[in-house]
Amino acid sequence: MESDLEPCAAMDSFFQGIRSRELTGFRVRKRPYIADKASDFAEFGALAVEHNGEETPPLAVSFGKTSKTSHILAVSDEDGYLSLFDVRKKLPYASHRECSDKSRISEWAAHQNAIFDICWIKEGTSILTASGDQTIKVWDAQKEKCTGILMGHTGSIKSMYPHPTNSDLLVSGSRDGSFAIWDLRCKIVSKSRCPEACITSTAMVRRAHVSPQAKRIRRNKAASMSITSVLYLKDEISIATAGAVDSIVKFWDTRNLRAQVTQACPHPKSSTEQERRLHGISSLSQDTNGVFLTTSCMDNRIYLYNVLQLEKGPIRSFSGCRIESFFVKSVISPDATQILSGSSDGNAYIWQVNKSNTDPITLKTHDGEVTAVDWCPLDGRVATASDDFTVRIWNVQSSYYSNSRPPSSIRRRIMAIPTEECKRLLRNEELTGLAKYPAPGYLHPEEVCHETECHETDSPISITMPAVSTPEAQEKRYSLGSDSKETFERTPEAAMKSPSSVLNPPSSLKRKTIRDYFLAAQ
Repeated sequence: MESDLEPCAAMDSFFQGIRSRELTGFRVRKRPYIADKASDFAEFGALAVEHNGEETPPLAVSFGKTSKTSHILAVSDEDGYLSLFDVRKKLPYASHRECSDKSRISEWAAHQNAIFDICWIKEGTSILTASGDQTIKVWDAQKEKCTGILMGHTGSIKSMYPHPTNSDLLVSGSRDGSFAIWDLRCKIVSKSRCPEACITSTAMVRRAHVSPQAKRIRRNKAASMSITSVLYLKDEISIATAGAVDSIVKFWDTRNLRAQVTQACPHPKSSTEQERRLHGISSLSQDTNGVFLTTSCMDNRIYLYNVLQLEKGPIRSFSGCRIESFFVKSVISPDATQILSGSSDGNAYIWQVNKSNTDPITLKTHDGEVTAVDWCPLDGRVATASDDFTVRIWNVQSSYYSNSRPPSSIRRRIMAIPTEECKRLLRNEELTGLAKYPAPGYLHPEEVCHETECHETDSPISITMPAVSTPEAQEKRYSLGSDSKETFERTPEAAMKSPSSVLNPPSSLKRKTIRDYFLAAQ
């Protein structure tokens, strides 16, 4: 177990790395662009989920989120076990049990109840498990040791999500209708109930998703108010929550949790009562940049939202799968080009984000409802879990790794502009005037297709990643245009701040390197 998670001891020379970077540029791994045929997927094999000879249905799957742990797949199940598998090698087709034995790194009983959600934190060294026993446990992935227990919910914990930059913070949603915010640094030692350090929530919002018709329901009928999915958004202060009662996604500001900030709904108020019929949401997901958010709705549709334009409602909807239980999940790919979903019909489906009107790719071979799914963050592998007691690993054909790029990818090369050319550009901007500046977030078509080949889509609207501009950036751009009226003088201070000085600073300001000390000693 330790050998699989420890960093590689052999590393390239520091100077050799700098030389390679300057000559060839940064090495960037390109995610494969998935074509429209199911044949583009190759199944690596299936892992049997069983313990002591007894099969159990898997409930959650999660690939490691760093380059050192992306080959490790964490699987939780109904019996409360957490298993780690190495999925780098192609698994044999002899038997699912043989595949599991060959690739299993470790497994242990993490809870005495079902584990509904898992997530990696702290650069892949720790794993969180959310269980039906109303607790969340923090595990050391190498030592298989519990380092903390999060207590405070009064119902099964259905979902959790870590803070995008601070791995000590997370949010969780429970069947009791509340969501809570936790800080792993706030530990309270309690020897009476458990030997591990207990952690209480720093904030909790109860009855976050209560049906507006709850008052009309008879007293002998309990109103459904379960929180089914939560997200910590990339702005680091907002939280998204979804429930079993309706198809509304609520957004909260962690600095003031008294009331929701806004909400998103797939059906406008002007729609008919039949269209607005209450449908719960089984899962939420967001891409790496945090611009797009998906919701798996119990009306058998997956809705795509732009987080920056929630008031416009969903910008896409995808159909073809069957979502008949809250165990069926979906997830958007890290680069926001595909959506992967399970289904109650025993298949998994993949849609192209820019081709919502076309039929999805169908991944077959499961014999039961496909529930949990996940994308590997670094390559084209995906994992699908099913009630047939197996987890299957799929991969894009290797020919697509180097020859294809997603249509939404935009690459730009940023270079330092010489001083004289910078003056000329600023003078040209003065002639055009500030009125011709594009609106914030606008990308000219020539910029989008400068290095990326334009792909045709079936939808008249093409989704692109908007450029987010802050007020401070706009003020700088305005001052840059107004200052162009002044004469640029070649002063020592200006020379120090010029782009060329960054590449070739004066000798008096150059930082000495190890090579300088060797030359001085000769």
